[in-house]
Amino acid sequence: MALPIRWLTEKLAVAGQISPSDLSEIASSGFQSVICNRPDFEYGADQPTAESIQSAAEQAGLQFRFLPVAPDGGTAANAQEMGVLLSEMPQPILAYCYSGGRCMALIGLAARMGHAIPE
Repeated sequence: MALPIRWLTEKLAVAGQISPSDLSEIASSGFQSVICNRPDFEYGADQPTAESIQSAAEQAGLQFRFLPVAPDGGTAANAQEMGVLLSEMPQPILAYCYSGGRCMALIGLAARMGHAIPE
């Protein structure tokens, strides 16, 4: 896959910003779900919206959830919601934001709160 993916476990990976054209490759790589942790227009209007990614994800047969989180890694409520998504969505799961960093922070906080992380 040309898109830089960082695998955290065999069932969970993170990435920086993806585009709608990446979703068919993401699906063909075996992912079943995508979580967007990046707020729309975070650094300008040229960023693909969550809605455009969701549409392409659904066309590729992927589940999609939008959980926008501030660049600092989010709140306890964000981590709680992420933990629920990680337990309910089909695996493997790809979470993305600007660089993948806040996804990792959010997943780490969810784990510290007792949520199971896909292995």
